[in-house]
Amino acid sequence: MEPQKIRCEHCGRVNRIPPVGEGRPTCGQCHRPIPWIVEAGDADFAEVAEKSSLVVLADLWAPWCGPCRMVSPALEKVAKEHAGRLKLVKVNVDAAPKTSQRFTVQAVPTLLMLDKGRVIARQAGALPEQALREWVEQGIGASAS
Repeated sequence: MEPQKIRCEHCGRVNRIPPVGEGRPTCGQCHRPIPWIVEAGDADFAEVAEKSSLVVLADLWAPWCGPCRMVSPALEKVAKEHAGRLKLVKVNVDAAPKTSQRFTVQAVPTLLMLDKGRVIARQAGALPEQALREWVEQGIGASAS
C-alpha cells in the first residue's frame, strides 16, 4: 500500500499520507488536519478501515452506479470538513466481493460508519449533501459516547 500525496488546503504543502496508521494525519508544515481518503479492497479492508483510530466512513460503490458517482464529491467534501475526525474508505464492490458480502450490500451506494470495526450506522442509497453531512455528524457523535 503506497502512501498518497495530498496537498494541504491551508498552506499548499504536498504531504505523503499512508492508507494505514494510527492517529490523525496532519500537514508537516502547518500542522493542520489533512483529510484521510483512501481506497480499500478485500485484501486490505480490515487493516485500512477496521483498525483505524478514527471513525471510518466506508463508501461501498460501483463504477457503473450513477448515484454513486453523484454522491462521491459530497462524501469527499464531508471528509475534508471533518479532517482529523473521520477517515473515508472507498470500496469498489465489483473488485471487493467478499467485503460486499460481509456487509450484506444489496444496493449501491451503501455507506457504513465504523468505530473500531463495529458498524454504528448504515445508509443504503445516495443522500443529498446536507442530509449526508447530518448523518455523518450523528455517526461521529455516536462514536464519542
